[in-house]
Amino acid sequence: MLFTTYRSMFHFQGQCGITENKCYALSFFCRTKDSMYHALTYATILEMQAMMTFDPQHILAAGNTMKEAQAICQRPWALLSFQADCDIIIFTSEELHAEVCYAECLLQRAALTFLQDENMISFIKGGIKVRNSYQTYKELHTVLQSAGYSHGDNHGHFEGGVKLGVGAFNLMISMLPTRTLKLLEFVGFSGNKEFGLQQLQEGSAESTFRSFLCNMLLLCYHTFMSFILGTGEGDVEDAEKLLQPYLKKYPKGSIFLFFAGRIEEIKGNLDAAIKRFEECCEAQQQWKQFHHMCYWELMWCFTYKRHWKMAYFYADLLSKENSWSKATYAYMKAAYLSMLTKDDCLTFGESALTLFRQVPALKQKIAGKSLPTEKFAIRKARRYLAENPIPLPAPPLEMMYIWNGYTVIGKHKDLTEGMLKTLDEAQAKLDSSPRTEFSIDDQCLLSLLKGLCLKHLGHQEEAEHYFTLVLCNETQIKYDHYLVPNALLEHGLLCLEQGRKDEAIKLLEAAKQNYKNYSMESRTHFRIQAALHKAKGTGENGVHVPSSP
Repeated sequence: MLFTTYRSMFHFQGQCGITENKCYALSFFCRTKDSMYHALTYATILEMQAMMTFDPQHILAAGNTMKEAQAICQRPWALLSFQADCDIIIFTSEELHAEVCYAECLLQRAALTFLQDENMISFIKGGIKVRNSYQTYKELHTVLQSAGYSHGDNHGHFEGGVKLGVGAFNLMISMLPTRTLKLLEFVGFSGNKEFGLQQLQEGSAESTFRSFLCNMLLLCYHTFMSFILGTGEGDVEDAEKLLQPYLKKYPKGSIFLFFAGRIEEIKGNLDAAIKRFEECCEAQQQWKQFHHMCYWELMWCFTYKRHWKMAYFYADLLSKENSWSKATYAYMKAAYLSMLTKDDCLTFGESALTLFRQVPALKQKIAGKSLPTEKFAIRKARRYLAENPIPLPAPPLEMMYIWNGYTVIGKHKDLTEGMLKTLDEAQAKLDSSPRTEFSIDDQCLLSLLKGLCLKHLGHQEEAEHYFTLVLCNETQIKYDHYLVPNALLEHGLLCLEQGRKDEAIKLLEAAKQNYKNYSMESRTHFRIQAALHKAKGTGENGVHVPSSP
């Protein structure tokens, strides 16, 4: 009965949408105080809500509910201390399920830690906090592999839970920057991306109530994590295969329409993506916060198309309706207005200068931490606080790089050529303006972005020239110190594409080792780690050999 309940709630999600799903979950609330699967299910629903809204209150509620679920899973018996050489499994089915539920609670609490902040210290704290979860999953995996383990009636559900946990941990840990990973390895953590993906794929393929979670985690990895915290090389084909059965069964399911839109977006099919996101918003009206995810993606779709007015429209909607980062939304609104003429700005009733000056005052903290993107926006907006501010050369295009948008436009020549044209216009404006203390920084920014466009257009020598230009001006950069390690990163990726593997590794190691305390440092290190994994992780035949957890 418990297993059927857990599975049917996710069925309800696809069929009826998030709001009804939440109501359905509430109907089981009376059982969350004595049933580990009811408690875990209810907490999982709240965590999914928190992850899709970034609302601080939802994050806090999900964390507290998950703690309560964790307490329900704890029984008088101690945590497993299974020995690999044991011939007989002495744990009951209920005990094993309690262990996997307990470990899952801790795993999801770890995910909330990732959601709250990208600061390395937070990752370390989160890693230490969930060490028991990691060790429990390792021991449960050993139980599954042991000769003495006998399959019970609910073996598939238990095995699916272990695959979810082992796969998620291996995937998340493998993505961490080296400096963080070394600290985690010191206390017993290790991660193998290929093995993690394999476990999640196996868990997704089986008919268990955790198959949906395995599927959603894989979709998140291929469509978001690999882009935001990687080099943008998620397996789009695999994501489409994972999504199609759900989309076919639930054609009006909001979450599935959203992922369908995201897949079209990263393929560069922006019109198809916009249509999907609009369908997603129309699919349900009760939970407006789910719309905000679509607004964010629509804002970027129109940014890629250089439709600044429409991009402003969605940034404005977010600033009015969503509380994730008012500073970031205000910055984006100002950034889009800065690309328009004064006459065009009059129709919106706001000016870029006024909005830029509002950004620092809108700073907020989630779980005591400031958002890295918000801190970046505040730093960039400070130059507008002067009596005679020096405008940023192309603020939407710069923030687009922070979110790895050039990987998207690089799929289509016309989009990339259009962005390069905008950069050339910004360059001409910079060249005709009086020299200021920001001139070198602005020139290096335009060089980095032009290099990216030229790389995607196949003009590799020109791209390399622009990346090198940033490095040549390193000592003269006054404020935007993040440009140098990112230029090294992009230069390294370019060398990797050309087969210059040793040179690529040298550049990536320089980016990793020689720079610190710059904007968006953690995100850059994630991307460096992904690039190094790509450079070092394949053998002569490009074959990865999975290992055990």
